Amino acid sequence: MLLLVGLGNPGVGYAKNRHNIGFMAVDTIVRRHSFQSYSTKFLGEFSAGHIGRKKVLVLKPSTFMNESGRSVAAASKFYEILPECIFVIHDELDLAFSKFRLKFGGGNAGHNGLRSIDAHVGDGYWRFRLGIGHPGKKSKVSSHVLSDFFESEQKRLTNILSSISDHIELALIGESASFLYRVNSDLKQ
Repeated sequence: MLLLVGLGNPGVGYAKNRHNIGFMAVDTIVRRHSFQSYSTKFLGEFSAGHIGRKKVLVLKPSTFMNESGRSVAAASKFYEILPECIFVIHDELDLAFSKFRLKFGGGNAGHNGLRSIDAHVGDGYWRFRLGIGHPGKKSKVSSHVLSDFFESEQKRLTNILSSISDHIELALIGESASFLYRVNSDLKQ
């Protein structure tokens, strides 16, 4: 059993923010793979389904970004899911928009959601780092992550989220290189 976590902030006002790309990604996966409807559980929105032969639990913490770890810890403890079976999808300032990386463990690079998860479950989990670009100045970071994607970015954003959803099984079964290759191939078209 795997836990797939999308990071973001709850509420309609944040729904299209760059900081909520993790929520957008798991919503796309839930739709694409016909998961059950979300229910309120573990301090968040919770769904379950199958991707290939893997049972996958999906969680969108409702604790706001800075307290995401409380929600992740509640779900992982209840289901006895080890950190290495947790996949977190989050926004990444250090990657240009539409770039992405998949990595295991490591630092949180100042990301408050990851910092909270590290504090509650450790740092030995998988991270889908979805690039949102950096505004250039540290003083502009907060307003940048809490701004919506530009209309000119919407088609590319939809393509990224769709491709990740289509090929997510590869990442979940440990085929990281194949996952990255397939998504990158889709995005070149």
